[in-house]
Amino acid sequence: MTEPARLTAEEIERFRQVGLRLDRAGRLWHEGQEITHARLRHAILGWLDVREDGRDIVRLDATRYAYIDVEDAHLRAVSARWDGDRVWLVLDDDREEELAYDTLTTGADAALYCRVRGGALRARLTTAAYHVLAQRIEETGEGFALRAAGGLHPIAALP
Repeated sequence: MTEPARLTAEEIERFRQVGLRLDRAGRLWHEGQEITHARLRHAILGWLDVREDGRDIVRLDATRYAYIDVEDAHLRAVSARWDGDRVWLVLDDDREEELAYDTLTTGADAALYCRVRGGALRARLTTAAYHVLAQRIEETGEGFALRAAGGLHPIAALP
């Protein structure tokens, strides 16, 4: 019985280049074709991760992953709601999590961003989520801040 051929590191890296792209609007593409199948799109968003070197990936497990080009943010916060003085976001992967208040930043066109999934991924707040937070954004001497979770959280500007 012959032993199966082993792939070289270079061959494995080539196989990880699968042509996935996540555009600024949150649409997924594979080799130029939009992925419109709802469950496949949901699965891919759920597998989004970042390697230790900062490269964006779709991770199946510790050793199996493929690269994905992310134009803007990994996820979008499609809605937000206040629960007392705390904000909960619903992401476009259908997960709900509390806003990581000290990660709020502004980018181009005054878009709001934050970190999600324990800080691993970037999320862009959609207009609907932005308007919920805007209720409690205040102007300070240094810029703007969100009054939430018992404090005033500065909103940093992206470089």
